[in-house]
Amino acid sequence: MFDHTYDNPVISGFHPDPSVCRVGDDYYLVCSSFEYVPGLPLFHSRDLVHWEQIGNVLDRPAQLPLPLPGSKASGGLYAPTIRHHDGRFWVVNTNVDGGGNFVVTAERPEGPWSDPVWIGLEGIDPDLAWEEDGTCWCAFSGPAGGVNLARIDPVGGAVLEGPFPTWSGSGLKYPEAPHLYRIGDWWYLLIAEGGTERGHAVSVARARSPRGPWEAAPGNPLLSHSGTGRAIQNTGHADLVRAPDGSWWMVLLGVRPRGFTPDVHVLGRETFLTPVEWDEDGWPVVAPVPERHPAPGGAWHPVPAPPARDDFDGTVLAPHWISPFTRPEGSWSLTERPGSLVLHATGPTLDTPGYTFVGRRQQHHDCRVTALVDPGTGRGGICVRLDEAHHYEVEAGDGEVRVVARIGPLSETVAQRSAPPGPLVLGVTVRTSDLVPASPLLTDGHATGPDTLAFWLGDPTAPGAHPLAELDGRYLSTEVAGGFTGRVIGMYATEGSVAYDWFEYVPAPAV
Repeated sequence: MFDHTYDNPVISGFHPDPSVCRVGDDYYLVCSSFEYVPGLPLFHSRDLVHWEQIGNVLDRPAQLPLPLPGSKASGGLYAPTIRHHDGRFWVVNTNVDGGGNFVVTAERPEGPWSDPVWIGLEGIDPDLAWEEDGTCWCAFSGPAGGVNLARIDPVGGAVLEGPFPTWSGSGLKYPEAPHLYRIGDWWYLLIAEGGTERGHAVSVARARSPRGPWEAAPGNPLLSHSGTGRAIQNTGHADLVRAPDGSWWMVLLGVRPRGFTPDVHVLGRETFLTPVEWDEDGWPVVAPVPERHPAPGGAWHPVPAPPARDDFDGTVLAPHWISPFTRPEGSWSLTERPGSLVLHATGPTLDTPGYTFVGRRQQHHDCRVTALVDPGTGRGGICVRLDEAHHYEVEAGDGEVRVVARIGPLSETVAQRSAPPGPLVLGVTVRTSDLVPASPLLTDGHATGPDTLAFWLGDPTAPGAHPLAELDGRYLSTEVAGGFTGRVIGMYATEGSVAYDWFEYVPAPAV
């Protein structure tokens, strides 16, 4: 009997390519993180609905080589798989900018996780599955396209057999994200195909052995929202898990596009949850992913939301704080000025990799971000980032505050105002109503973007705050910028040293 309902996504914001495993009554889920460090956010849940980030799998520089120059936005860490086998946790993953496919292990999900054991297989989206005799199979998307399979030693990294091609879907493009499962007397191979955009789909086949021959499900694709008017789109890249009550569930990625056609999404690919049934012939059956659905039966374990404000009173950064490409030890400090996060500039611009930035994922379509910033003799502020070629920021330095927009090859200071010396509050609000027109000369609100970003000197909710500029959010969307990530909002320094006394992120109700 269902006593509760849940809303999708279950993990909002840029948390794509989810993979899940269950150990007893506990679930563990990991997502891809691309160019951001620390890498591979790791979540824990007792009910598949409420997830708490308990760390990052790759939290040491030696585990995550992202060399500069060379690494790129939407490079780095692609889709991971997490499994529990023989008393250990295993994560297999691909670093497309620094070494290829690898395995890391840990006795406890909180870590510490091992250094990578590199596997000599070319491709992406690796998976791990074991036979009863200990034989380990790695399915992955091969460099020539199509799903490949190899027998490996996951402890030492040796390829023992293969790789050889295996079942690769119903004929749609980009067969990838394979997961191999032993369920009853069958082996099931679940894959994504159709590309991670609007044509995304989930398909499945089965065999008596991982070597095949494979029988495709008669109703493939198993799941796709392609061509529908549903609010959730791009559904695919799925993983299966069985609850203690025997029910089956699927975690998968999707997006929530908005705005004028062709619709764009700004939060990135998010993690969704949907139930799985089994038909009389032993095939999984999945209905379209719901926005709201009865929750798994049994346990119901809400977790506290992270504090809206981080006062930086601790000695380590919370696990949700991430940085693009690198976070050198000398670039930040929580002890240099106790009660503040001090950032030291490592690069003069946000337009090329190698700068100092600490941010968090935007997880709500409507939100408010504020920070108390002391630029001193430096320069820094709040940046809304998609990549080096697409970002907006409000920054303080040299006795002024300004708003800068970088859209592809164009960079423009769209507002500036003198500011008194010393600490000041900077703010950004994101709203999905009362949108700015596509151009200041147009009054027709039809062709608006998905949201409007407003930049402030002062707390936007407090008297005396000064509005600086309002910008169309479509230029910080995946459909405009390209890539696999979503918006990240954070603090930075591009000159000298900048101190942040606090940073606050507050979801705002849509109007």
